[in-house]
Amino acid sequence: MDEQSQHNYHKFLKDANGPSLSEINNSVAVPNSGSFWKNLLAFSGPGALVAVGYMDPGNWITSISGGAKYGYLLISVILLSSLIAMLLQYMAAKLGIVTHLDLAQATRVYTGKKLGFVLWIVAELAIMATDIAEVIGGAIALNLLFGIPLIVGVVLTIFDVLLLLFLMKLGFRKIEAIVITLITVIMAVFLYEVIISQPNIPDVLKGFIPQRQILNHGQLTMALGIVGATVMPHNLYLHSSLSQTRKYDREDEEHTAKAVRFATWDSNIQLSAAFIINCLLLILGSALFFGHGEELGTFSSLYNALQDSSIAGDVASPVLSTLFAVALLASGQNSTITGTLTGQVVMEGFIHMKIPTWARRVITRLLSVVPVLLCTIYFGGNEAALDSLLIYSQVFLSIALPISMIPLVYFTGSKKIMGERFKNPLWVSILGWGCTICLTVLNFQLIIETLSNIF
Repeated sequence: MDEQSQHNYHKFLKDANGPSLSEINNSVAVPNSGSFWKNLLAFSGPGALVAVGYMDPGNWITSISGGAKYGYLLISVILLSSLIAMLLQYMAAKLGIVTHLDLAQATRVYTGKKLGFVLWIVAELAIMATDIAEVIGGAIALNLLFGIPLIVGVVLTIFDVLLLLFLMKLGFRKIEAIVITLITVIMAVFLYEVIISQPNIPDVLKGFIPQRQILNHGQLTMALGIVGATVMPHNLYLHSSLSQTRKYDREDEEHTAKAVRFATWDSNIQLSAAFIINCLLLILGSALFFGHGEELGTFSSLYNALQDSSIAGDVASPVLSTLFAVALLASGQNSTITGTLTGQVVMEGFIHMKIPTWARRVITRLLSVVPVLLCTIYFGGNEAALDSLLIYSQVFLSIALPISMIPLVYFTGSKKIMGERFKNPLWVSILGWGCTICLTVLNFQLIIETLSNIF
C-alpha cells in the first residue's frame, strides 16, 4: 500500500468506526509462502458465501421456468450474468482488501450521515427482498419434506439465526466449510437429476450462443428476470467485508496484491459453481418440463411435477421430488448465513450502530420473516400469495442494485482511494461502467414489466 493509500486507510477506518465484522476480521491465518494450491485453499471460503446469493431459491423458479418455456435458449443469459457477477465481485473483494473498508463503510464516508441513513434503509430493503425468498423457500421445503404447515415453517426459519450464532463460536472456517458442503449437495442433486433426464447435449451447447429470439417480448422478459435475480446488491457489501477475514501483513503491498489475486481466484471458482448450478436448473426445466412452463410457477408445482409421469415422463419419481426439496432446504440454510452477515455489514457500515451480535442478527432475520409471516397468515398459508410476495421483493432488489454498483465501480477506479497499483485498469473501469448502466436499465425494465403484469 503506497503512502497516499495508507493515509486514506487510516482516515477512513477512523470515520468508519472500526473494522467490518470485527469478530471475524483478520482472523483466518494464511501462509506467507507456499504452493499455489496451498494458498488457494487458505484463501478459499468467502467466495462460497458470496456464491450462495447467485443460486438462492429466488433463482430457481426463474431458471427452471425459463427452460420449461423456452428450452435451452436462455443459457447464454445465465453465462453473461455470471461473467458480470465475476467482474463486480472481483471489484468488491479488492475494495475490502486494499482499503480495509467494506462497501457500506466506504459509501458512508463519501455520502455523510444523513444520506448514509437513507442508503442504509435501501440496503436493508434489498437484504429483506433477498431473504424473503430464502424464508419462503425454507418454509416450503419443510412443508414438502415433513408436512409442516407453512405458517409454522416460516416461524421456524427465525431460529435459523441461532444456528449461525452457534457456528460463529466454532470459527469462521467452520462456517465456510458448511456452506461449501451445502453447495456441493445442491450441485450433486441437480447434476443427478439432469443426467437421468437425458438432455439434448447439442442443443444445450447451442444455447450458450446468444440468439436473436431472446429479444422477443416473452423471452426478453424472462431474460430480464434471470439477470435481475442473478446479480444481487447485498453480495457486493458482503464480499467487500468477508475478503478482510484473512490474516496477513496488511501494510505490505506484495501481501496485499497476493490477497487480491487469491481472493479473485476464490470468487471466480465459487461463482463458476453457481453458474453450473443455474445452468443445471435451466437444463432440467427444459429436459423434463418443456411445454409445461405455465404450470410450474411455484416450488410445490415443481415438486409435484418431478413425480408426475404426465409431465416429467419416464424419469418421474418421488425420489426426484424429495431430492429437489432437500436441495431447496439446503439453499435456504445457506442464504440464512449470508443474509444475517450482510445485515450486520450494512448496519455497522452505514449508520455505525453497535449492538450485541445476537440482537443484531435476530433483528436482521425478523425484518425478513415478519412480512412473510403476515402474508402467510392473511392468505391462510396460500403458496400463491407467497410467490406474489417474492415477485414484489424483486422490485426492491432491482431499485437497490445501482445504489451499490455505482459507488463500487467509482471507488475501485479511483487512484486516490485504491492507489496507483490497485485502481482498476481503464478497460476494467469501462467494462464496470458498461455493466452498471446495462444492468440498471435492464432492472428498471424488469420493474416496468413486473408492474404491468400486476396491474
